[in-house]
Amino acid sequence: MTTPEGMARPAGPGALSHLRVLDLSRVLAGPWCSQNLADMGAEVIKVERPGVGDDTRGWGPPWTKDAAEANTTDSTYYAAANRGKKSITIDISRPEGQALVRSLARVSDVVIENYKIGDLRRYGLDYESLAAVNPSLVYCSITGYGQDGPSAHKPGYDFVFQAIGGLMSITGENDALPGGGPQKTGIAIADVITGMYSTIAILSALQHRTVSGKGQYIDMALLDCIVALGGNQVTGYFASGKVPHRYGNAHASLVPYQVFAVQDGEIVVAVGNDKQWLQYCAAIERPDLAGDERWRKVTGRITGRDTLVPALARTMLTRTAAEWIERLEAHGVPCGRINDYRQVFEDPQVRHRGLRVDLPRPGGGTVSTIASPLRLQGTPPVYDRAPPTLGDATDEVLGQLLGFGTGDIARYREQGVI
Repeated sequence: MTTPEGMARPAGPGALSHLRVLDLSRVLAGPWCSQNLADMGAEVIKVERPGVGDDTRGWGPPWTKDAAEANTTDSTYYAAANRGKKSITIDISRPEGQALVRSLARVSDVVIENYKIGDLRRYGLDYESLAAVNPSLVYCSITGYGQDGPSAHKPGYDFVFQAIGGLMSITGENDALPGGGPQKTGIAIADVITGMYSTIAILSALQHRTVSGKGQYIDMALLDCIVALGGNQVTGYFASGKVPHRYGNAHASLVPYQVFAVQDGEIVVAVGNDKQWLQYCAAIERPDLAGDERWRKVTGRITGRDTLVPALARTMLTRTAAEWIERLEAHGVPCGRINDYRQVFEDPQVRHRGLRVDLPRPGGGTVSTIASPLRLQGTPPVYDRAPPTLGDATDEVLGQLLGFGTGDIARYREQGVI
């Protein structure tokens, strides 16, 4: 594989190449977690329903493309969270399928699942059942509300948790302005952050296993993770008793830290401290503001934002985006254009960092994905496998890992077990 500039990507064992992960999860939070582990070199075996697979395979358009640039049956949503994995189809509702999963768990280091509470216990695939055959297993359950409590039985989706977890109460335009009101984020942030926190939890449990020899159970909840994500807002509420509200593109604790209209569009200005405030004033040629004691410290700029910001806004309308960015960057003031994703991947720094990864599909065609931001210099991320087609590794895993012969595998397939 190459970056867009044609430079070879490093390949070979990653930091987690000694680990095997049995991924029973689907949709986003669990697959996001297991993709992180795959990027770091872990062997990830993704168990999917025969004939159907992960729900998100059908969440298109857009779809991935084959060698002829025609649509495949797999969505790009699926591709975004399943790079680097082997797909195996097993009907876990059948005793034979359950036995296969137990056999795989016996030779795995990690299990990730996001079934409703109690579902896997009915199949004998819960932590207690699998730990009985593999005591060193790290078993991570991902649910909406966690394994206990009055809401534990409820289903839930990312959108719901952005609402009940407080994120939408601080996201969106200020209620006093046109367009004010709650907004979800443009990405499924509850799912993604839960996937990231789950990755940390799994790696922590694995590290503990190296000294104790024991696996353990991990209970991850989307609700917990989205509430934790609001930590800097929540701790302010705990201290003051004042409930945080929506500031739109402004910042609750920094001024100016917002979008400004300019002659030909809009730009972001992010003044992060008092020194940068003086640099900003120099860049916009407003020594009067720099010398005004009301604005010298961030506290004054916060409490006086209703007076200060309109004055800044009038000044920012006097030049174009390119002119302001050149001046602000020359004075060391953080700023930037508001890019769409086409513009993001035209950015020289994004291109230099190789944030697009083009993976060839075994049957032809290419799947373009986003590079892992985990840049380990000694054991860099491994991009050696495109998002799998449904069941692409069923025969390989059953044959090479579990030792089944071709006749056994054919029989399972005829019976609909795989």
